[in-house]
Amino acid sequence: MLIGAGPHTRWLAASVQRDDRGYILTGRNVDRGTGCAPAWPLDRDPYLLETSLPGVFAAGDVRYRSVKRVTSAVGDGAIAIQSVHDYLGHE
Repeated sequence: MLIGAGPHTRWLAASVQRDDRGYILTGRNVDRGTGCAPAWPLDRDPYLLETSLPGVFAAGDVRYRSVKRVTSAVGDGAIAIQSVHDYLGHE
């Protein structure tokens, strides 16, 4: 049973890139300007869990191609925290 496995991200449509099913694109999956809106605006690549909006990170089942397991979501959260520190340290 996968309760909550479907993303409820319609409210993010104008803010971050999502795939056809609504999962949030992060890291290397973020489109750098070839069709998805909003396009990645910076010269640097997005961090691993960074969305198309610089400084905004996604973790867990809502991410495109996530593993859909609790332990993976917890790991994503830990990585996201480190990425926030990296982002704040470079901005």
